Amino acid sequence: MTSNTITNGILKAIAILFGVCLLLFFLYEVQSILVYIAISVVIALIGSPIISFLRKRLKFPNTLAVIFTMFIFIAILSGLISMFIPLIIEQGQNLSLLNIDELQTNIQNLLIQANDYFLAKGIDVLDELKHLDLFKNMTAIPNLLNSVIGTLGSLSIGLFSVLFITFFLMKDTQIMENSIYVLVSDKNENKLRKSLSVINHLLSRYFIGLVFQISILFVIYTITLLIFGIENAIVIAFLCALLNLIPYIGPLVGGVLMLFLSMSSNLGQDFQSVILPTTIYVMIGYIIAQLIDNFLSQPLIFSNSVKSHPLEIFLVIMIAGVLFGVTGMIVAIPTYTAIKVILKAFLAHNKIVKSLTKDL
Repeated sequence: MTSNTITNGILKAIAILFGVCLLLFFLYEVQSILVYIAISVVIALIGSPIISFLRKRLKFPNTLAVIFTMFIFIAILSGLISMFIPLIIEQGQNLSLLNIDELQTNIQNLLIQANDYFLAKGIDVLDELKHLDLFKNMTAIPNLLNSVIGTLGSLSIGLFSVLFITFFLMKDTQIMENSIYVLVSDKNENKLRKSLSVINHLLSRYFIGLVFQISILFVIYTITLLIFGIENAIVIAFLCALLNLIPYIGPLVGGVLMLFLSMSSNLGQDFQSVILPTTIYVMIGYIIAQLIDNFLSQPLIFSNSVKSHPLEIFLVIMIAGVLFGVTGMIVAIPTYTAIKVILKAFLAHNKIVKSLTKDL
């Protein structure tokens, strides 16, 4: 091996590393646009069956079917906004006018009542909490609210971008496919075309299944909270249901959120006769909803839509969570499903691929 060969190899490696770094920097700089595209792709996949139904069953022209589907999504979004914005504004006003001393007194009274109850059981809760300064940062809440309001302009730009991209993804479905076909040779284009068709079908079913999953949990949570007179039941139910999009961790966070919000909604009332029983009943309802979700909703979604074993799904989600955090856990199943379909198309004779894709 000559010195020129070694030099060329080193220069080539440096050029490749520089190109990769440049690409990563570019992706980092345009990450918001990539998020818009990802959200648009998900919405387009969810809307795909609706467009297909309108075109095939009701004989709508393609453009009209897309416009009608967009109106459905916008109507749903408007309904959510009209439902939640008044409650959010009300809570914002309450936060901006918050009487910190009164809130501190109420929570301390709650802790004293809870401690008295648990002291009878031999547990000194207040002794463990008395050294914690829970209120030193409470005055920062109004400032935080102002910061949140300041981001609404950016959110409006993001919403417009998502709607714009989604419309053209649904109207011109070949845009994405044609941009991918240029990456493969002509002889492999047919394989890739079939793979994309299967991916579109599976992920459409998966995302629609997720919508049903969240809807079922939302209904159960709302009914439970309304029965026991929890304030802002719809907002709490929606947030806790939405957290289920994060596998495994989301339900735990949602449970803690519902626990504290249920207790805080009854501040000032007797702990033993009102707060504790109400909170227990609400959490029983939450657990029942989770059992329904874990044993009915999720198996149907995962088994029928992405054709993967529950243990396989669990391992994929955990690995994605370790590598990429919460975002990785959310996108793990769709990404893994797409990879499996592509592997089956191009490496169908590989034993490992055969084992993983036998149900596809």
